[in-house]
Amino acid sequence: MQNSRRKFLRQAGLGLSAAFLTPYLNSCESKIGNGPFDNLGLQLYSIRDIVNADPITTLKTIGTIGYKHVETFGVDAQAGTYWGLSIAELKKVLNDNNIKTHSGHYDMSKYLSSKYTKSENLEKYIEIAHQLDQKYVIAPVMGMDDLNNLKVEDYQYAAEQLNKVGEMAKKAGIKIAYHNHFWEFRNFANGTKGLDILIAFTEPDLVDFELDIYWIEKAGLNAQSYFEKYPGRFKLWHLKDMDKKFTSPIIGEAYDEAPLDSIFAKIRYTEVGTGAIDYINIAQYAEKAGLEYAMVEQDDIYLPNKFESLKKSFDYVQNYITK
Repeated sequence: MQNSRRKFLRQAGLGLSAAFLTPYLNSCESKIGNGPFDNLGLQLYSIRDIVNADPITTLKTIGTIGYKHVETFGVDAQAGTYWGLSIAELKKVLNDNNIKTHSGHYDMSKYLSSKYTKSENLEKYIEIAHQLDQKYVIAPVMGMDDLNNLKVEDYQYAAEQLNKVGEMAKKAGIKIAYHNHFWEFRNFANGTKGLDILIAFTEPDLVDFELDIYWIEKAGLNAQSYFEKYPGRFKLWHLKDMDKKFTSPIIGEAYDEAPLDSIFAKIRYTEVGTGAIDYINIAQYAEKAGLEYAMVEQDDIYLPNKFESLKKSFDYVQNYITK
């Protein structure tokens, strides 16, 4: 059993060598700063296979790299567990490694769709977030079963639902936020986009937004334009970069009704600072956006050692973006 576990850790990238860690440990001790890029976070979905297999070792390694907080995903609300850990156990692991969690992704896809009469247990989500001292409960996506047929009224309905759960969360001192992908930037007949509808129909004191920088750029837009248009609404950012060979936008007539599999074939991610996105410029809009928390999130990592990927993104932000 022990041999099998060690083999898995090596394959997954957890068996980090002293040569890999020591140079970074020496450099991070002197790092000083209080901004959102100095205190960089990680969306744990980036390493979902590893955290599911061994959350304790994974979180320890994340803390060693230097990440200051993590964004959770995949809660078993009924059991009150993450990756087999109780909420109390998870809090202890985070505390032991000087890691905080300010936000979590909680599935609200049924709640945000008018097609379902039953939805997720939102009260339980808020309770778990409160126990973890999280400030934000984030809806990571609308229902993905019919994305090519989303209408204006679907986004309006989702916005009203976000307002309702926002009222509920406010009583616990928690705020609701919504995380985008690319389909929220598809055009409707009058040029309005889904994300614009969500922003326009949600109350700023109840609902914030987590802008995924990659997805807005992959949609052929730029994040800066949304920060200018909706100042103060984007309190959280996801940072991942775009492979320079996969920069073509995936919005427009050729894609808006295409199967998702065919669209995802034109997507490839890379570590922050190694791709086509100008993060140095985008970072200048942090104050305009209202940014509180920035997190690395790379949906798919192609390097054999996934922690090497996390470290590359971390180092770039620390060296070139922090103020």
